[in-house]
Amino acid sequence: MEQDKRQRFEETSTEYLREEGIYSDVEATALKRVIASTLVHRMERLDLSVSELAKTLGTSRAAVNRVLDPLNTSLTLNTLVRTAAALGCRVKLDIVVPRE
Repeated sequence: MEQDKRQRFEETSTEYLREEGIYSDVEATALKRVIASTLVHRMERLDLSVSELAKTLGTSRAAVNRVLDPLNTSLTLNTLVRTAAALGCRVKLDIVVPRE
């Protein structure tokens, strides 16, 4: 029962966002929040500062802060992969094909 309510809510929400023309922006922001949160959590586990990560990547603190900004969705795959690798991680990307 609860699963049905959730599914109807998700379908209705998705439909509304698409009608408003903002679905892709909302989805990109949600994805970036997860990415940024994961990277920050990993930095904390490694006790690594923004300055230290920037030095490892050979870039500026401002550039690292853009990667870690949950609202900044202009992140290239190359930057994401390099940042993840510097933190001892790898990136796994999954494109979900809708059911027919």
